[in-house]
Amino acid sequence: MFEKVLIANRGEIALRILRACHELGVQVVAVHSSADTELKHVRLADESVCIGPPPTAQSYLNIPSIIAAAEVTGADAIHPGYGFLAENADFAERVETSGFVFIGPPASAIQTMGDKVRAIETMKAAGVPTVPGSEGVLGDDMDEIVRLAEDIGLPVIVKAVGGGGGRGMRVAHLSTELPGLIPLTRGEAEAAFGDPRLYMEKFLTHPRHIEIQVLADAHGNAIHLGERDCSMQRRHQKVVEEAPAPGITVEERERIGRLCTNACLEMGYRGAGTFEFLYQDGEFYFIEMNTRLQVEHPVTEMITGLDIVREQLRIAAGEPLGFRQENVTFSGHAIECRINAEHPETFAPSPGEVALWHAPGGPGMRVDSHLYTGYTVPPFYDSLVGKLIAWGGSRTAAIARMRLALDEVVTEGLVTNVPLHQLILASEGFTGGGADIHFLENWLQSGAVSEAPTGS
Repeated sequence: MFEKVLIANRGEIALRILRACHELGVQVVAVHSSADTELKHVRLADESVCIGPPPTAQSYLNIPSIIAAAEVTGADAIHPGYGFLAENADFAERVETSGFVFIGPPASAIQTMGDKVRAIETMKAAGVPTVPGSEGVLGDDMDEIVRLAEDIGLPVIVKAVGGGGGRGMRVAHLSTELPGLIPLTRGEAEAAFGDPRLYMEKFLTHPRHIEIQVLADAHGNAIHLGERDCSMQRRHQKVVEEAPAPGITVEERERIGRLCTNACLEMGYRGAGTFEFLYQDGEFYFIEMNTRLQVEHPVTEMITGLDIVREQLRIAAGEPLGFRQENVTFSGHAIECRINAEHPETFAPSPGEVALWHAPGGPGMRVDSHLYTGYTVPPFYDSLVGKLIAWGGSRTAAIARMRLALDEVVTEGLVTNVPLHQLILASEGFTGGGADIHFLENWLQSGAVSEAPTGS
């Protein structure tokens, strides 16, 4: 095992990684911007290094500064967390060529899966079902694009090859919309990802977002840890996640899980990863693979009893998986609510000082958050400030515990989206299970959020 790990991230995920490292007796180096000197993990780290001013390009995305911090502190490995440089193949390669271990998959796997067209081609070759689409990058011939859309079957969705985070994608319900839609999406893709290439897929009208968590080591072993349902989304951003997914049978889980682990073995994948699917009418359709730790990994940990971050560390250190697929068992149900420092109605970011922070507790309750009383949430970064994870012996029990937790949490001085979660957890669309990815946006547009109770 490593002696010292540098965490190239911030917030709740940096604290989560620090705890896993310290549990294994591994020292931690925390790198941070000048705006993040008071972060909890920075205070708890064995060493800390300021790598630049608040703008991410000058700090958390500054590869030379991060590598230099690893060099001066004598770190053995670098954990990227999620976001920032976690899926940057150049960063992974630079880490390795600089003499450190990248706690993640090989740079080649990140590069392949980061290119959505290559990822789809790789999955097809591995026998993983994909959404009917263009089977390649769209050209410049608009007549050909229109013909292709009609062959696929309208509506279609146009996506950026290098996209992510809900950006660089637009839906065309009519072929006449494409001549105006394509240039706009190309421009957005170029601006957001530095890559104007687009591809096209059939737009599924009522799919759910189901993902499969996998772990693979360097010794030819790969397992899956079941599925998560992440269909509660707003603008392609997940809001509530749960595991297992309501209505997915054991047979379906094993079938799609086996396809995912086989794909890992075929492409020489290593570490933790997530295969994301659209699920409609009993069929799975691959959309992308996240070659990193997911925000929602705790719900899988809660129902399996496994520590995914610890397994990342063990795998990166060269150890084989300590268990086989038949050793993975699933118990109960877990739900995660993402707590953001944002207005529950307008969704405007609301940074500021935390006058009082009180975390909920009780049986089956987990809180992943870097908040503490007196901490000031800066305005420079993502608004996620914590995650509430509730486990119960059944989905009904997990929902009941989450409702209690949302009533109990206190964040005075900071506006959060807790009232929105209270409404979601009380809605028939959520409690019934199996809502599609369009439910939350449609529900919000109906004016439901204006009925939110007052509170944190």
